[in-house]
Amino acid sequence: MFKRLLSVCMIFGMAATAPPATAGTCTERSKLIERLFDKYAENLTAGGIRSGRKGNALFEIWSSQETGTFTLLVTYPNGVSCVVAAGTDFFDTLPAKMPLGTPG
Repeated sequence: MFKRLLSVCMIFGMAATAPPATAGTCTERSKLIERLFDKYAENLTAGGIRSGRKGNALFEIWSSQETGTFTLLVTYPNGVSCVVAAGTDFFDTLPAKMPLGTPG
């Protein structure tokens, strides 16, 4: 009984300390952006800066009207970007910005 319990604890312990699945999708920002544009025709759609105890990070959403794909990136101050999520069937719910001087 003790051996089974110990084995189960070791297996779950190893799984809990494993690196995240997206760890292999981090690279220099310029290379990642080039790949998103060339392969998926994605452009920067939205973004923002997160400030925290561990430092700042830039979050960006890249998407394509042509392909319907999107990618969520996080970029750190050292210039390394990581893919947080990616998918298909992207839709935009924000209203289009009106040009300056347009009534409304």
